[in-house]
Amino acid sequence: MNRDSHLILLCLLLSLACNRRPGQATNASSKTAALMGIPGSATHIRQVTGPIDDDRLVHAGDRQQDWLTYGLNYAEDRYSPLTQINKDNIRTLGLAWSLDLGTQRGLEATALVADGIMFLTGPWSMVYAIDTRKGSVIWKYDPQVPRSYGEKTCCDVVNRGAALFKGRVYVGTLDGRLIALDASTGIPVWSVMTVDTTKPYSITGAPRIVQGKVIIGNGGAEYGVRGYITAYDALSGKQVWRFYTVPGDPAKPFESKAMKDAARTWTGEWWKYGGGGTAWDAMAYDPALNLLYVGTGNGSPWDRNYRSPGGGDNLYLSSILAINPENGQLVWYYQTTPGESWDFTATQPIILADLILKGQKRKILMQAPKNGFFYVLDRTNGAFISADPYVYVNWAKGVDQTSGRPLENRSARYTKENSDVAPDYDGGHNWHPMAYNPRTGLVYIPARENIATYGHDPNWIYNKRGGGVGNGWNVSIGFDSSVPTRRDTLASRKDPRGMLIAWDPVQRKEIWRVDQKNNWNGGVLATASDLVFQGTADGFFVAYDAKNGAVVWQVSVGGGVIAPPVTYMVDGRQYVSLVAGWGGGVGMKFKSAPLQPGRVYTFTLGGTKEFPEFNKSIVTSIPEIPFSATNEEITHGRELFRSYCSTCHVIAHGGGGLAPDLAFASPTTHRNFLAIVRDGAYLPFGMPRFGNRLSERETLDIQKFILSSAKRARYQSK
Repeated sequence: MNRDSHLILLCLLLSLACNRRPGQATNASSKTAALMGIPGSATHIRQVTGPIDDDRLVHAGDRQQDWLTYGLNYAEDRYSPLTQINKDNIRTLGLAWSLDLGTQRGLEATALVADGIMFLTGPWSMVYAIDTRKGSVIWKYDPQVPRSYGEKTCCDVVNRGAALFKGRVYVGTLDGRLIALDASTGIPVWSVMTVDTTKPYSITGAPRIVQGKVIIGNGGAEYGVRGYITAYDALSGKQVWRFYTVPGDPAKPFESKAMKDAARTWTGEWWKYGGGGTAWDAMAYDPALNLLYVGTGNGSPWDRNYRSPGGGDNLYLSSILAINPENGQLVWYYQTTPGESWDFTATQPIILADLILKGQKRKILMQAPKNGFFYVLDRTNGAFISADPYVYVNWAKGVDQTSGRPLENRSARYTKENSDVAPDYDGGHNWHPMAYNPRTGLVYIPARENIATYGHDPNWIYNKRGGGVGNGWNVSIGFDSSVPTRRDTLASRKDPRGMLIAWDPVQRKEIWRVDQKNNWNGGVLATASDLVFQGTADGFFVAYDAKNGAVVWQVSVGGGVIAPPVTYMVDGRQYVSLVAGWGGGVGMKFKSAPLQPGRVYTFTLGGTKEFPEFNKSIVTSIPEIPFSATNEEITHGRELFRSYCSTCHVIAHGGGGLAPDLAFASPTTHRNFLAIVRDGAYLPFGMPRFGNRLSERETLDIQKFILSSAKRARYQSK
């Protein structure tokens, strides 16, 4: 019996004694039962149109009042047919309600709305059922993810959303579980562990429901795992199939013909490093073709010279896979970045559409992955149609229009020199959802332009040495001082730039763009009234004219936004909701958007609610803290910081977001530095305990390096 079984049994015994249902979530209410169409539930609240089953999901795009699945519909186009809010009346858009979720960690989820009930996920994989009429929590479920598990995630303890099916809410947890909750109460119905718990897997993405199956992937490629995607029976939790994205040890039987074929594109002993290819976000489904499309991630480690020293494409890294959802067999694939070596994942959102190309109607698939090229593929067979740079790109001259393979520049592989590569590991576009409006024919991409120096780390040893290894990372990228560095003379070396781009996939070009202050802005929503909604990192919620990018409405929500908004209709009124609150060091990075509690903001025409008071009490200057240190201690601290701290923290780089910029750390923080770093004083917040890895002297050297860097930055800012 696993841990969850023990907990359920214990709750059952307690419930018998207290005449309560087992595992009851906080503030549970039967109200959601009626609104989800659950048999036998109360019906006095309002009439419902039926349960969320396969047919309702297939036609989710036709049901205007709801937002039933992650991308709104199986095409994942995030295009709502609602038009009550339009350019003529949007000036009257006001706040209907706001809800404090009680967290200051990152919020990235897409809210789901069914019959007036919102289902939202938050940090540590928590799930909320919210009454959209009142803006109040009906129930909240905490899966009790161990806070120490925050160490095994590259990019904060976030969760991007849930799935709904037949009266249940499905969520993947940070520590690798897939849980089905009763939608009316938040009580777990079943729970399965989807990963090998001895390896650093995690789940941050939203599950999808296809043909009565819950589809879930995982993350962890930076730490050294083998990616896969799994289907479970939605009602029982029984595993139906699993598709691995990269091959395992060739001395063992291959799980499928696809793995046997993939192994021919690898060399060396890649399986000892995991290989990567984790499918941590992108999915879409075509019911007519019966194909599930999945985007896969980067190599593990990043540098192909380590994981596959003889070269090779390393299938199916950075690929789009078309899978038969009935049996998990591969139908076709397309690899966006063969031999991936830059963290150029293809896990970015996938959109399905029908386009007229050269006079012929084509069923196509679109993606703007990290590598900077916008791809259009034939989704029936994976045939390449086009690929064009949507941001500045220097790692490749372009994509061959016949083979569909990138035309790499000589220096891109950083084998004999350090190289400036654009885009960088954060990509020209990351997980932030894009949207497609069939009326305008445009795709709206929350994009960014950036550059980073890549180099082969000659000192890297798996799990022992190299950048970030002390914190679990195994990327094998470093700056090799023994070789020359090729600088990019065209790209700006200043702060990365963010922008919203309207891209025409038929004309294969940018139609308009809006330059933004910061480079890590929220996902987008498009509507039939030709509006594009987006939250920004500097704390604004903005509506743009979909045809030309003009700002038609905006409001400050006080804290940075990266989650995408959703729109829906309740009792004849259209609402737009988004989650605000980036967490970490956002207040230090963006002076105009102080650190705020995570909140849900919901807007409607004529909304008159007042905004909550924004928290302005945040340090925006680097404190002056006395210290003494030798050059040797500072140098030693720098090396340790790079290995143990840099995966989450920065020092005076205008950064943070995932974790605070340590240049701004207070005197109190520094007085308690040993307790925080070695003893785990911040473990409840996801800060790992390093007492078993760092000695007291090493910890103090890290502190001296931080103080030295902060002092230098303080003087430079004067």
